[in-house]
Amino acid sequence: MFVDTAKVFIQAGNGGNGNVSFRHEIYVDKGGPDGGDGGKGGDIIFEATANLNTLVDFRFKPELKATHGKNGAKQNMRGRSGEDFIVKVPMGTIVRRKGEVIADMTENGQRIVIAKGGDGGFGNAHFKSSVRQTPRMAELGEKGDTFEAELELKLLADVGLVGFPNAGKSTFLSVVSNARPEIADYAFTTLTPNLGVADIDDGSLLIADIPGLIEGASEGKGLGDAFLRHVERTAVLLHLVDVYSEDVADAYRTIRTELANYSAELSLRPEVVALTKTEGLDDDIVQMQIDALRKEVGNATEIFAISSSAHKGLTDVLRILHKKVQTTREIEAEIESDDDEIPVISLTDNQIANAWMVEKDIETGHFMVRGDKIEKFARRTNFDNFEGVNRLRDIMRKLGISHELSRMGVTGESIIVIAGSEFPFLEQ
Repeated sequence: MFVDTAKVFIQAGNGGNGNVSFRHEIYVDKGGPDGGDGGKGGDIIFEATANLNTLVDFRFKPELKATHGKNGAKQNMRGRSGEDFIVKVPMGTIVRRKGEVIADMTENGQRIVIAKGGDGGFGNAHFKSSVRQTPRMAELGEKGDTFEAELELKLLADVGLVGFPNAGKSTFLSVVSNARPEIADYAFTTLTPNLGVADIDDGSLLIADIPGLIEGASEGKGLGDAFLRHVERTAVLLHLVDVYSEDVADAYRTIRTELANYSAELSLRPEVVALTKTEGLDDDIVQMQIDALRKEVGNATEIFAISSSAHKGLTDVLRILHKKVQTTREIEAEIESDDDEIPVISLTDNQIANAWMVEKDIETGHFMVRGDKIEKFARRTNFDNFEGVNRLRDIMRKLGISHELSRMGVTGESIIVIAGSEFPFLEQ
């Protein structure tokens, strides 16, 4: 069963809570703090593999959850970290979160952390200092990332076969490669994309056959609009035209229009055109059809006459395809290399992490504090613990947030909101 889209609920593991504990040993008076840290929650990691070509598994398992970290314990014992959950996905899988691409799995064995597990909270042993001999606070573990992800599969192939239904795409693929698509003498025999590897000279080509296109496919007619995504990443298009078409130029033009309507980039993709099913036809008739196509295609694109069933002209087509694929891949590599060399001036990770902003909510009068670092501290603060809240206030002072709040007219009774938690300012 071929499935190229899916939605899945993703939940990374929560971090374990830190522990508040003090040494209690005979002959040891006033033992110091020995509460251990909580363990980190497990990550959700996607791994691309060439052994899969469908997202069907996610239809039957729509939830992916990693294990939580364990709480810290006495005697400085750290909680066990949650195990990472490694999920294998087909090469070509795109992962989106609220419509934004967060991962593009294009290489075999590539691993990307899709959802990060929460960090474990520090135990009270972490907070011991010369001025804080008996800290009675510990941090809470952070929540792991939780969201619904949209998965989309775009098959990665060197060559994409396009053309009208029953143009001979599946027959071509079955003859030149190891693929065994369903073949019959009627339109829309192919209902799902097929992949095959064709060997040519000292190289090989990965070829994708998609269901046939019809006029209006880019607008949702027929089957093509659901599968056009699978030729988006191909290096070269092989456009097959049935030699028995009443108007081969019009047949070619119709498919090209649908490709351009779906993606302007597709219309610029290198292309080879082949007239199919030429076995049994006189050379004059075949040449007449080639001439009719040439007026529409132009002189820059190669046109071949082939017969898959008679194995006629296939080697020449594969050779030109292989050459074009190599050229296209080299150009793509040069473009990527040039992009890597362009210097980019940006904020450092430390500057981004320390950035914050304060806003006053007009309706409630509360002061909203936002920023990655301060929100992280707030999520790990146990607001039921007085010492923990005071520590958060100390951090706000060190980051300059308290000064900004004072400048904005905050009072000791004003409510501060950070990462959804509310507490009084109580400036000291």
